[in-house]
Amino acid sequence: MVNVVLGAQWGDEGKGKLVDLLVGHYDIVARCAGGNNAGHTIVVDGVKYDFHMLPSGLVNPNCLNLIGNGVVMHIPSFFQELENIESKGMTTARERLFISSRAHIVFGFHQRTDKLRELELAGRSKDGKNIGTTGKGIGPTYSTKASRSGLRIHHLVNDDPNSWEEFKTKYMRLLETRWARYGHFDYDYEGELAAMKQYRETLKPFVVDSVFFIHDAIRQGKKILVEGANALMLDIDFGTYPYVTSSSTAIGGVLTGLGIPPRAIENVYGVVKAYTTRVGEGPFPAEQLNEQGEKLQQIGAEYGVTTGRKRRCGWLDLVIMKYSTWINGYTSLNVTKLDVLDTFDEIPVAVGYTLNGKKLDLFPEDLNTLGKVDVEYVTLPGWKQDITSIKSYNDLPENAKKYLQFIEDFVGVPVEWVGTGPARDSMLHRDV
Repeated sequence: MVNVVLGAQWGDEGKGKLVDLLVGHYDIVARCAGGNNAGHTIVVDGVKYDFHMLPSGLVNPNCLNLIGNGVVMHIPSFFQELENIESKGMTTARERLFISSRAHIVFGFHQRTDKLRELELAGRSKDGKNIGTTGKGIGPTYSTKASRSGLRIHHLVNDDPNSWEEFKTKYMRLLETRWARYGHFDYDYEGELAAMKQYRETLKPFVVDSVFFIHDAIRQGKKILVEGANALMLDIDFGTYPYVTSSSTAIGGVLTGLGIPPRAIENVYGVVKAYTTRVGEGPFPAEQLNEQGEKLQQIGAEYGVTTGRKRRCGWLDLVIMKYSTWINGYTSLNVTKLDVLDTFDEIPVAVGYTLNGKKLDLFPEDLNTLGKVDVEYVTLPGWKQDITSIKSYNDLPENAKKYLQFIEDFVGVPVEWVGTGPARDSMLHRDV
């Protein structure tokens, strides 16, 4: 059995909290895409763990964890994150953590060129804006993967006597292409190669053939939870391109990022914030550049876990949610941070876009169009009640339940979980 947790908006929806809630019922948690460019926090017994690259199934001492082939790995960050959680008492993490031999390696020069690329884009654009990446080297690594010049984990840990010399040759060839593209920037490649030679041995115990690993688990009837990174609107194909990440964050990325067939997946859980946020540049139709947007930002503490950047805030956009549902095929939803709306008298919800007075039938792929749309809202009454102490879905205020019902009716997917506060147990479950 394979179930999947995916972000339904622009990320930061609270996927980690749902994974944390579910993980006790699973044998394996797997990451399928992205790198250490995203993150979430999980609090266990008063201890806060920040996850960026590692699967958050590590919080369950009985759960195995896999970093899949679709993930790109910055090895120093991997070990730093592992050491951080071990220092907080997670002593069994190493023996429960595995890495796909097919995962691509993020080098320091990928991170350098990521920032150079952002400066280049800002210089070329009319408004001086760039994509707004995290600068973690994720995009450049996926670029070298697509151009078939990247290096994978198995290239590093290969036991063949000639493998290290071959690795160095390929590494230098890759670096030289970066120099050819961005000029001969100063870079300590000898230091990085020395570090990589040490990582050959320290990384080896984690490395597995992930295709065999995951299919052997499926054959044995293991329960597998796939933890998506980023979200649908940041998908390289279906997001607000080019203001997206560099991987497939939709359901397709689960299949290619782990090597599993569609028929293996039973449920796809879409995580959606009760309002909408995004980080970085790009059109955001329901954004509120006003007092209401600031209120959402302040109450919701909307700052990125990885970057600390302030998130842009706006009302819930059900046009995006319907589009997201088409692509990912959610079987149920987790609506998070509903409590952030507790003090609002009225809550607008975006239900349609128009352009020059004409209603759009589809979510527009062209950003010039998306940036010009007028948003049609339906305004729902607020509930004006603190819901953070509520422990049952049935005990929610009537207007809160009507808000959730409106989402269900519009999108055509049941709401199974509702987040009502920042605490680990502030999640209501409802049979659907």
